Amino acid sequence: MGAGWQDDPVRQEIVRAFLDADPLEQAGGPLDVRAVLAALPAASKDAFAYDDLPWERFPEGPGTRDDVARLRSTDPEQVYRGVRGVEGQLANSYWSVAAMAVPFLLRAAADPRNRHRGYALETAAWTVRRPLTPWPETRSTLLRFDDPGWRYEPSGYFGTWGIEAAREALAADADLLTALLDDPVPGIRVAAACTLVAASGPAGRIRAALHAQLRAEDDPVVRAGLLLALVQWAGEHPDPGCETWVRARWSDPAEPPAVRLAAALGWLCLTDAPVPDALLAALDACATEETARLMAPLPWLREIDRGGDAGLRRFLDGLLPSVHPEPEGDDPWGASPSWE
Repeated sequence: MGAGWQDDPVRQEIVRAFLDADPLEQAGGPLDVRAVLAALPAASKDAFAYDDLPWERFPEGPGTRDDVARLRSTDPEQVYRGVRGVEGQLANSYWSVAAMAVPFLLRAAADPRNRHRGYALETAAWTVRRPLTPWPETRSTLLRFDDPGWRYEPSGYFGTWGIEAAREALAADADLLTALLDDPVPGIRVAAACTLVAASGPAGRIRAALHAQLRAEDDPVVRAGLLLALVQWAGEHPDPGCETWVRARWSDPAEPPAVRLAAALGWLCLTDAPVPDALLAALDACATEETARLMAPLPWLREIDRGGDAGLRRFLDGLLPSVHPEPEGDDPWGASPSWE
Protein backbone atom coordinates (compact mmCIF):
# COMPACT_ATOMS: atom_id res chain seq x y z
CA MET A 1 0.00 0.00 0.00
CA GLY A 2 3.02 2.27 0.12
CA ALA A 3 4.94 3.98 2.90
CA GLY A 4 2.88 5.99 5.33
CA TRP A 5 -0.46 4.41 4.46
CA GLN A 6 -0.97 3.54 8.14
CA ASP A 7 -1.23 7.26 8.87
CA ASP A 8 -3.81 7.94 6.16
CA PRO A 9 -7.27 8.09 7.80
CA VAL A 10 -9.01 7.28 4.50
CA ARG A 11 -7.03 4.08 4.05
CA GLN A 12 -7.44 3.21 7.71
CA GLU A 13 -11.21 3.43 7.29
CA ILE A 14 -11.07 1.26 4.18
CA VAL A 15 -9.04 -1.37 6.03
CA ARG A 16 -11.51 -1.40 8.92
CA ALA A 17 -14.52 -1.63 6.61
CA PHE A 18 -13.27 -3.97 3.89
CA LEU A 19 -10.47 -6.05 5.36
CA ASP A 20 -11.24 -6.26 9.06
CA ALA A 21 -14.98 -6.71 8.51
CA ASP A 22 -17.41 -8.08 5.95
CA PRO A 23 -17.29 -5.65 2.98
CA LEU A 24 -20.86 -6.49 2.06
CA GLU A 25 -21.95 -4.68 5.23
CA GLN A 26 -20.98 -1.46 3.43
CA ALA A 27 -23.41 -2.07 0.56
CA GLY A 28 -25.56 0.99 -0.07
CA GLY A 29 -23.64 3.07 2.45
CA PRO A 30 -21.28 6.05 2.16
CA LEU A 31 -18.36 3.82 1.12
CA ASP A 32 -20.30 2.08 -1.65
CA VAL A 33 -19.21 3.88 -4.79
CA ARG A 34 -22.21 2.43 -6.64
CA ALA A 35 -24.59 4.22 -4.29
CA VAL A 36 -22.49 7.38 -4.28
CA LEU A 37 -22.45 7.63 -8.06
CA ALA A 38 -26.10 6.66 -8.46
CA ALA A 39 -27.06 9.53 -6.15
CA LEU A 40 -25.30 12.13 -8.31
CA PRO A 41 -28.04 14.16 -10.07
CA ALA A 42 -27.98 14.44 -13.84
CA ALA A 43 -27.87 18.22 -13.41
CA SER A 44 -24.57 17.91 -11.53
CA LYS A 45 -23.10 15.81 -14.30
CA ASP A 46 -24.23 18.21 -17.01
CA ALA A 47 -22.90 21.19 -15.05
CA PHE A 48 -19.58 19.38 -14.57
CA ALA A 49 -20.07 19.76 -10.82
CA TYR A 50 -17.47 17.15 -9.88
CA ASP A 51 -17.23 18.59 -6.36
CA ASP A 52 -20.70 17.19 -5.70
CA LEU A 53 -18.98 13.81 -5.30
CA PRO A 54 -17.21 12.85 -2.03
CA TRP A 55 -13.77 12.23 -3.48
CA GLU A 56 -12.20 12.47 -0.03
CA ARG A 57 -13.84 9.21 1.11
CA PHE A 58 -11.93 7.07 -1.35
CA PRO A 59 -8.20 6.29 -1.73
CA GLU A 60 -6.64 8.35 -4.54
CA GLY A 61 -9.85 10.41 -4.64
CA PRO A 62 -8.40 13.92 -4.28
CA GLY A 63 -5.86 13.33 -7.04
CA THR A 64 -8.52 11.92 -9.35
CA ARG A 65 -10.76 14.90 -8.55
CA ASP A 66 -7.95 17.16 -9.80
CA ASP A 67 -7.66 15.09 -12.97
CA VAL A 68 -11.40 15.41 -13.58
CA ALA A 69 -11.13 19.18 -13.09
CA ARG A 70 -8.57 19.27 -15.91
CA LEU A 71 -11.11 17.79 -18.32
CA ARG A 72 -12.84 21.18 -18.48
CA SER A 73 -9.69 23.08 -19.41
CA THR A 74 -9.40 24.91 -22.73
CA ASP A 75 -5.77 23.77 -22.86
CA PRO A 76 -5.57 20.43 -24.73
CA GLU A 77 -2.48 19.46 -22.77
CA GLN A 78 -4.38 19.84 -19.49
CA VAL A 79 -7.24 17.73 -20.83
CA TYR A 80 -4.78 15.07 -21.90
CA ARG A 81 -3.21 15.10 -18.43
CA GLY A 82 -6.63 14.69 -16.89
CA VAL A 83 -7.58 11.66 -18.99
CA ARG A 84 -4.12 10.20 -18.54
CA GLY A 85 -4.48 10.55 -14.78
CA VAL A 86 -7.73 8.59 -14.74
CA GLU A 87 -6.17 5.96 -16.98
CA GLY A 88 -3.32 5.76 -14.50
CA GLN A 89 -5.71 5.01 -11.67
CA LEU A 90 -7.17 2.17 -13.74
CA ALA A 91 -3.69 0.85 -14.48
CA ASN A 92 -3.10 0.85 -10.71
CA SER A 93 -6.44 -0.94 -10.08
CA TYR A 94 -8.27 1.98 -8.45
CA TRP A 95 -11.59 1.29 -10.15
CA SER A 96 -13.70 3.18 -7.60
CA VAL A 97 -12.35 6.67 -8.26
CA ALA A 98 -12.08 5.96 -11.99
CA ALA A 99 -15.79 5.09 -11.95
CA MET A 100 -16.54 8.44 -10.32
CA ALA A 101 -14.79 10.10 -13.26
CA VAL A 102 -16.90 8.31 -15.89
CA PRO A 103 -19.79 10.85 -16.19
CA PHE A 104 -17.27 13.63 -16.71
CA LEU A 105 -15.17 11.69 -19.20
CA LEU A 106 -18.32 11.21 -21.25
CA ARG A 107 -19.17 14.90 -21.17
CA ALA A 108 -15.62 15.77 -22.16
CA ALA A 109 -16.03 13.39 -25.09
CA ALA A 110 -19.27 15.08 -26.11
CA ASP A 111 -17.57 18.48 -26.37
CA PRO A 112 -16.59 18.97 -30.04
CA ARG A 113 -13.86 21.42 -28.98
CA ASN A 114 -12.02 18.70 -27.10
CA ARG A 115 -9.07 17.25 -29.02
CA HIS A 116 -8.97 14.13 -26.83
CA ARG A 117 -12.56 12.97 -27.15
CA GLY A 118 -11.78 9.44 -28.27
CA TYR A 119 -9.22 9.00 -25.49
CA ALA A 120 -11.82 10.09 -22.93
CA LEU A 121 -14.39 7.66 -24.32
CA GLU A 122 -12.05 4.70 -24.39
CA THR A 123 -10.83 5.40 -20.86
CA ALA A 124 -14.45 5.37 -19.68
CA ALA A 125 -14.87 2.00 -21.41
CA TRP A 126 -11.65 0.67 -19.88
CA THR A 127 -13.14 0.99 -16.39
CA VAL A 128 -15.01 -2.26 -17.05
CA ARG A 129 -12.55 -4.06 -19.29
CA ARG A 130 -11.08 -7.22 -17.84
CA PRO A 131 -7.32 -7.12 -17.26
CA LEU A 132 -5.22 -8.31 -20.16
CA THR A 133 -4.01 -11.84 -19.58
CA PRO A 134 -0.70 -13.37 -20.71
CA TRP A 135 -0.88 -14.06 -24.42
CA PRO A 136 -2.48 -15.74 -26.23
CA GLU A 137 -6.11 -15.14 -25.44
CA THR A 138 -8.69 -17.45 -26.98
CA ARG A 139 -12.00 -17.60 -28.80
CA SER A 140 -13.78 -17.81 -25.45
CA THR A 141 -12.10 -14.73 -23.96
CA LEU A 142 -11.55 -12.24 -26.76
CA LEU A 143 -14.45 -9.79 -27.16
CA ARG A 144 -15.86 -10.87 -23.79
CA PHE A 145 -16.35 -9.11 -20.49
CA ASP A 146 -15.80 -11.26 -17.45
CA ASP A 147 -17.42 -11.44 -14.04
CA PRO A 148 -15.16 -9.23 -11.89
CA GLY A 149 -15.73 -11.50 -8.89
CA TRP A 150 -13.96 -10.49 -5.71
CA ARG A 151 -11.51 -7.92 -6.96
CA TYR A 152 -9.74 -5.68 -4.48
CA GLU A 153 -7.89 -2.40 -4.94
CA PRO A 154 -4.41 -1.89 -3.46
CA SER A 155 -5.99 -0.05 -0.52
CA GLY A 156 -8.22 -3.00 0.27
CA TYR A 157 -11.35 -1.39 -1.18
CA PHE A 158 -13.79 -3.78 -2.88
CA GLY A 159 -12.89 -2.93 -6.46
CA THR A 160 -15.74 -4.97 -7.89
CA TRP A 161 -18.09 -2.21 -6.80
CA GLY A 162 -16.06 0.29 -8.80
CA ILE A 163 -16.46 -1.80 -11.94
CA GLU A 164 -20.18 -2.19 -11.33
CA ALA A 165 -20.52 1.54 -10.64
CA ALA A 166 -18.79 2.35 -13.93
CA ARG A 167 -21.12 0.08 -15.90
CA GLU A 168 -24.12 1.68 -14.24
CA ALA A 169 -22.75 5.16 -14.93
CA LEU A 170 -22.38 4.30 -18.61
CA ALA A 171 -25.94 2.97 -18.63
CA ALA A 172 -27.22 6.18 -17.04
CA ASP A 173 -25.67 8.10 -19.93
CA ALA A 174 -26.63 5.65 -22.67
CA ASP A 175 -28.49 8.41 -24.52
CA LEU A 176 -25.34 10.53 -24.64
CA LEU A 177 -23.35 7.61 -26.01
CA THR A 178 -26.05 6.72 -28.51
CA ALA A 179 -25.95 10.29 -29.83
CA LEU A 180 -22.19 9.98 -30.32
CA LEU A 181 -22.74 6.99 -32.61
CA ASP A 182 -23.73 9.59 -35.22
CA ASP A 183 -20.82 11.94 -34.54
CA PRO A 184 -19.21 13.56 -37.62
CA VAL A 185 -15.81 12.10 -36.68
CA PRO A 186 -15.49 8.39 -37.63
CA GLY A 187 -13.16 7.61 -34.74
CA ILE A 188 -15.65 8.99 -32.24
CA ARG A 189 -18.40 6.82 -33.70
CA VAL A 190 -16.22 3.74 -33.16
CA ALA A 191 -15.19 4.79 -29.65
CA ALA A 192 -18.83 5.44 -28.74
CA ALA A 193 -19.78 1.93 -29.84
CA CYS A 194 -16.90 0.43 -27.86
CA THR A 195 -17.99 2.38 -24.76
CA LEU A 196 -21.71 1.77 -25.18
CA VAL A 197 -21.40 -2.01 -25.03
CA ALA A 198 -19.61 -1.68 -21.68
CA ALA A 199 -22.79 -0.26 -20.11
CA SER A 200 -24.94 -2.44 -17.87
CA GLY A 201 -28.02 -1.58 -19.97
CA PRO A 202 -30.50 -0.85 -21.40
CA ALA A 203 -29.62 -3.92 -23.45
CA GLY A 204 -32.39 -3.78 -26.05
CA ARG A 205 -31.91 -0.09 -26.80
CA ILE A 206 -28.17 -0.49 -27.10
CA ARG A 207 -28.50 -3.35 -29.58
CA ALA A 208 -31.09 -1.42 -31.60
CA ALA A 209 -28.92 1.71 -31.68
CA LEU A 210 -25.86 -0.21 -32.87
CA HIS A 211 -27.82 -1.97 -35.60
CA ALA A 212 -29.42 1.31 -36.70
CA GLN A 213 -26.04 2.99 -37.00
CA LEU A 214 -24.60 -0.01 -38.84
CA ARG A 215 -27.39 0.25 -41.43
CA ALA A 216 -26.72 3.98 -41.88
CA GLU A 217 -22.92 3.81 -41.77
CA ASP A 218 -20.96 4.11 -45.01
CA ASP A 219 -17.41 4.06 -43.60
CA PRO A 220 -16.24 0.41 -43.84
CA VAL A 221 -13.87 0.67 -40.86
CA VAL A 222 -16.57 2.17 -38.66
CA ARG A 223 -18.92 -0.58 -39.84
CA ALA A 224 -16.28 -3.11 -38.81
CA GLY A 225 -16.13 -1.51 -35.36
CA LEU A 226 -19.91 -1.53 -35.00
CA LEU A 227 -19.94 -5.21 -35.92
CA LEU A 228 -17.31 -6.02 -33.27
CA ALA A 229 -19.36 -4.04 -30.74
CA LEU A 230 -22.45 -6.07 -31.57
CA VAL A 231 -20.53 -9.31 -31.16
CA GLN A 232 -19.23 -8.14 -27.79
CA TRP A 233 -22.79 -7.20 -26.81
CA ALA A 234 -23.99 -10.67 -27.84
CA GLY A 235 -21.32 -12.22 -25.64
CA GLU A 236 -23.24 -10.98 -22.60
CA HIS A 237 -26.84 -10.94 -23.81
CA PRO A 238 -28.64 -13.92 -25.36
CA ASP A 239 -28.94 -13.31 -29.09
CA PRO A 240 -29.46 -16.64 -30.86
CA GLY A 241 -29.52 -15.07 -34.30
CA CYS A 242 -26.24 -13.20 -34.00
CA GLU A 243 -24.01 -16.10 -35.02
CA THR A 244 -25.97 -16.67 -38.25
CA TRP A 245 -26.11 -12.95 -38.97
CA VAL A 246 -22.36 -12.55 -38.51
CA ARG A 247 -21.64 -15.59 -40.68
CA ALA A 248 -23.66 -14.00 -43.47
CA ARG A 249 -21.45 -10.90 -43.24
CA TRP A 250 -18.12 -12.71 -43.65
CA SER A 251 -19.59 -14.99 -46.32
CA ASP A 252 -20.70 -12.08 -48.50
CA PRO A 253 -18.01 -11.07 -51.02
CA ALA A 254 -19.90 -7.83 -51.62
CA GLU A 255 -19.04 -6.63 -48.12
CA PRO A 256 -15.85 -4.52 -47.76
CA PRO A 257 -12.81 -6.50 -46.59
CA ALA A 258 -12.73 -4.77 -43.20
CA VAL A 259 -16.35 -5.72 -42.54
CA ARG A 260 -15.84 -9.32 -43.66
CA LEU A 261 -12.73 -9.58 -41.52
CA ALA A 262 -14.47 -8.14 -38.44
CA ALA A 263 -17.34 -10.56 -39.02
CA ALA A 264 -14.96 -13.50 -39.25
CA LEU A 265 -13.25 -12.48 -36.01
CA GLY A 266 -16.63 -12.01 -34.38
CA TRP A 267 -17.95 -15.37 -35.54
CA LEU A 268 -14.93 -17.13 -34.09
CA CYS A 269 -15.58 -15.43 -30.74
CA LEU A 270 -19.28 -16.31 -30.71
CA THR A 271 -18.91 -20.04 -31.23
CA ASP A 272 -16.55 -22.91 -30.54
CA ALA A 273 -17.64 -24.70 -33.72
CA PRO A 274 -14.89 -26.02 -36.02
CA VAL A 275 -13.47 -23.37 -38.30
CA PRO A 276 -14.97 -23.83 -41.77
CA ASP A 277 -12.78 -23.73 -44.85
CA ALA A 278 -14.91 -20.89 -46.17
CA LEU A 279 -13.92 -18.72 -43.22
CA LEU A 280 -10.24 -19.44 -43.76
CA ALA A 281 -10.72 -18.49 -47.40
CA ALA A 282 -12.36 -15.22 -46.33
CA LEU A 283 -9.43 -14.49 -44.04
CA ASP A 284 -6.97 -15.22 -46.83
CA ALA A 285 -8.84 -12.83 -49.08
CA CYS A 286 -9.36 -10.03 -46.55
CA ALA A 287 -6.53 -10.14 -44.00
CA THR A 288 -4.17 -8.13 -46.17
CA GLU A 289 -1.64 -5.60 -44.97
CA GLU A 290 -3.87 -2.83 -46.27
CA THR A 291 -6.92 -4.07 -44.34
CA ALA A 292 -4.83 -4.57 -41.21
CA ARG A 293 -3.58 -0.99 -41.51
CA LEU A 294 -7.12 0.36 -41.92
CA MET A 295 -8.40 -1.61 -38.93
CA ALA A 296 -5.42 -0.91 -36.65
CA PRO A 297 -7.10 2.11 -34.96
CA LEU A 298 -10.10 0.06 -33.78
CA PRO A 299 -10.06 -0.06 -29.95
CA TRP A 300 -10.49 -3.84 -29.79
CA LEU A 301 -7.33 -4.36 -31.82
CA ARG A 302 -5.32 -1.66 -30.08
CA GLU A 303 -6.28 -3.06 -26.69
CA ILE A 304 -4.27 -6.20 -27.39
CA ASP A 305 -1.65 -4.59 -29.64
CA ARG A 306 1.36 -4.21 -27.40
CA GLY A 307 3.79 -3.79 -30.26
CA GLY A 308 2.32 -0.88 -32.21
CA ASP A 309 0.93 -2.47 -35.38
CA ALA A 310 0.17 -6.10 -34.56
CA GLY A 311 -3.41 -5.99 -33.28
CA LEU A 312 -4.90 -8.03 -36.11
CA ARG A 313 -2.13 -10.60 -35.98
CA ARG A 314 -2.61 -10.98 -32.24
CA PHE A 315 -6.33 -11.49 -32.71
CA LEU A 316 -5.60 -14.25 -35.19
CA ASP A 317 -2.91 -15.72 -32.94
CA GLY A 318 -5.54 -16.28 -30.26
CA LEU A 319 -8.38 -17.34 -32.51
CA LEU A 320 -6.44 -19.57 -34.90
CA PRO A 321 -3.26 -20.59 -33.07
CA SER A 322 -2.60 -23.53 -35.33
CA VAL A 323 -2.83 -21.33 -38.41
CA HIS A 324 -1.21 -18.17 -37.04
CA PRO A 325 1.28 -19.25 -34.35
CA GLU A 326 2.88 -16.57 -32.19
CA PRO A 327 6.40 -15.91 -33.54
CA GLU A 328 9.12 -17.30 -31.32
CA GLY A 329 10.63 -14.64 -29.10
CA ASP A 330 7.69 -12.22 -29.35
CA ASP A 331 7.31 -10.43 -26.01
CA PRO A 332 3.61 -10.06 -25.12
CA TRP A 333 4.45 -7.58 -22.38
CA GLY A 334 6.75 -5.45 -24.50
CA ALA A 335 4.52 -2.38 -24.59
CA SER A 336 1.18 -1.20 -23.25
CA PRO A 337 -1.87 -0.70 -25.44
CA SER A 338 -2.03 2.76 -26.96
CA TRP A 339 -5.04 4.88 -26.03
CA GLU A 340 -4.14 7.74 -28.31
